[in-house]
Amino acid sequence: MSEPTKEAIEAAIKQYQEPHLGRDLVAARAIKDIAIEGDQVRVEVMLGFPVKGFQDSLAAALEEKVLGVEGVGRARVDVSWEVKAHSVQKSLKPIDNVKNIIAVASGKGGVGKSTTAVNLALALSAEGARAGILDADIYGPSQPRMLGITGKPESKDGNSLEPMNSHQLQAMSIGFLIDEETPMIWRGPMVTQALEQLLNETNWADLDYLVIDLPPGTGDTQLTLAQKVPVSGAIIVTTPQDIALLDARKGLKMFQKVEVPVLGIVENMSIHICSKCGHEEHIFGQGGGTAMSEQYGVDLLGSLPLDIHIREETDSGKPTVVAQPESRASEIYREIARRTAAKLSLQAKDYAAKFPRIVIQNT
Repeated sequence: MSEPTKEAIEAAIKQYQEPHLGRDLVAARAIKDIAIEGDQVRVEVMLGFPVKGFQDSLAAALEEKVLGVEGVGRARVDVSWEVKAHSVQKSLKPIDNVKNIIAVASGKGGVGKSTTAVNLALALSAEGARAGILDADIYGPSQPRMLGITGKPESKDGNSLEPMNSHQLQAMSIGFLIDEETPMIWRGPMVTQALEQLLNETNWADLDYLVIDLPPGTGDTQLTLAQKVPVSGAIIVTTPQDIALLDARKGLKMFQKVEVPVLGIVENMSIHICSKCGHEEHIFGQGGGTAMSEQYGVDLLGSLPLDIHIREETDSGKPTVVAQPESRASEIYREIARRTAAKLSLQAKDYAAKFPRIVIQNT
């Protein structure tokens, strides 16, 4: 029996569509090496996004394809990943120690944006990335409560802040610096300045992804973020309700206008499952997120159920992804995290860090 060829192995791998990227791994340039020794084949896969929860399934699916090639007796597929920095708005430079910033936005309040943001950050961490969250809602910071963090951040040099840590997540919020019940009676410029300071004067420690939980709407804070913060991509959170979808469209259009790529839509509270009888009901309407994703050509990253446990766990300072890691809701959050990171991995990379900095001195 003749030894299998590299071309035959590649052809077999091409038959498998990676579900998060929506393309085969040869086209995605994720095949790092194919080693053939007699009837033994070893394939090395290097992805641009973390897949800890999908690693074994992916390796098994590819091994099955490779074993189908004539002449292959044994196959081994090694899956790893490396998160790269991706390009941001043209006029901005990436922040030190933060590879990618993902903004989580909604057109209106009450759609579960902060809950989605914190569970997304925790899901990225669970998938094997170094993740952080910045609470950009100056008027109504909710991340301290959601992450169960009390106390104030340290400042080692008197100028910058050390991020707070919870569930292996780096976090910063105006809520750490003020009393929980103190109202923020600030005008727009003060809010935008505070946001910039929280972002730039926090000593983030080598983050792959920083999730920014934006306040609802399309006002000052959102525009500041779009114009002054180097964002790699945005996610829009909505419910299937017509009113929520109407406002979500405004958020999507705002990011498109300022050239921030919209990575996709998350439809929250899409279905209610009765805890007593299991009856399913679309109490906020049906199919709105799907229709919106088709209309604007953006992905529907996932749909989450209206579940009392998600609310209870987040309110108690231990969000669903860490409170019930094996639950269906956690599975959906992790799937959303993988799809988000995969979508981002297909975008243009930022090569600024590879170029030497030129300094002109008078000697």
